[in-house]
Amino acid sequence: MARAAKTFETQADLNRAIRALVNQDKRLAPVVAITGMPALRRRASGFAGLAQIITGQQVSTAAAAAIWGRVSAAFEPFTADAVRRTTPARLGRLGLSAAKIRALKGIAAELHHERLDLDGLASVDADAAHARLTALHGVGPWTADVYLLFCLGHRDAWPAADLAIQEGMRIGLGLEARPTTKAATILGDAWRPYRGAAAHLWWAMVHATRSKT
Repeated sequence: MARAAKTFETQADLNRAIRALVNQDKRLAPVVAITGMPALRRRASGFAGLAQIITGQQVSTAAAAAIWGRVSAAFEPFTADAVRRTTPARLGRLGLSAAKIRALKGIAAELHHERLDLDGLASVDADAAHARLTALHGVGPWTADVYLLFCLGHRDAWPAADLAIQEGMRIGLGLEARPTTKAATILGDAWRPYRGAAAHLWWAMVHATRSKT
């Protein structure tokens, strides 16, 4: 029950959170009037989900897809233990940088020694889950929050560093400039415990604005 209460498992879960968010902050009602209910965004959780996000860091979307395609296809099945046992040289030949290899192997080792429960973070307070992930080598704030929101559906995950979210806030709140990550973090406090719903809303706001131009 704790997991279900803290995560978006279905579109209906997100819809309920958006309605609660609007009741909590009336400034968001005009935003929802423009965007409608944003679509739920989910992807695979666990080691594979986090590994895919790390693989895509600091490269183009096309390059990320190509590298991940090679990495995920190289193992059957793709598991943390398989990555832990393979050599850095083999991972490098698949297109991963030394930093990403170190990150994936470090996470795989944490899982092997049962010091990390990636799926269990869904039922942990968002700030505590964020801190646990960013303590891992190669996992920055954006990666941690995207994993929590997309892979676990964490209701209160808040990717304050995401430029699209910042732009959606600028448009929807009528700000003079796109908020910094620090400012977006502070603004997000008004939307606890539904910051994950707010993130979906601001992404939808950017999409709605671009579709009209």
